Amino acid sequence: LGGYGIIRITPILNPLTTNMYYPFIILATWGIIMTSTICLRQTDLKSLIAYSSVSHMGLVVAAAMIQTQWSLTGAIVLMVAHGLTSSMLFCLANTNYERTHSRTLLLARGLQLILPLMTSWWLLANLMNMALPPTINITGELLIITSTFNWSYPTIIMTGLGTLLTAAYSLHMFLMTQRSKLPTHLTQTDPTHTREHLLI
Repeated sequence: LGGYGIIRITPILNPLTTNMYYPFIILATWGIIMTSTICLRQTDLKSLIAYSSVSHMGLVVAAAMIQTQWSLTGAIVLMVAHGLTSSMLFCLANTNYERTHSRTLLLARGLQLILPLMTSWWLLANLMNMALPPTINITGELLIITSTFNWSYPTIIMTGLGTLLTAAYSLHMFLMTQRSKLPTHLTQTDPTHTREHLLI
């Protein structure tokens, strides 16, 4: 909603405030890297997903500020894609919490052994979060990265590093929750319900 607000308001402010956009674009691209590094250090699953959302919104803000056709299209596509992906990740985190009663990554590991079908959903959600082809996420990210690179060449360093860190924390989240040794307190747990799969 905030990204849509920026897209609607910025054309009204042109051309008086074009130079004022530069600090916000720099802040947005730097924010992608900062929040991604925070994600790598998170021990709380829901906090990790929330910071992941903030990281992706950095791309949307940068694209909305540039105000080219490609960047605006990319911002809208990424907002829609992120709305679906982030909701799915939060839903999966809640299914974990209902069974483990903990949001800590270390206490909710090895779930592949007891919830194998849920692991497939986790893998799909994380691949979407990483913007792997042929998901809609890669369309949005490519449009935004291309338009920011066209606007200023050095931005490829920030966006490229952000993409690399996104892949790193997405894989970290998947491996921590699904792989590894199953904790002793999780040997008996409820199976997945049909409503959860239908919701996802």
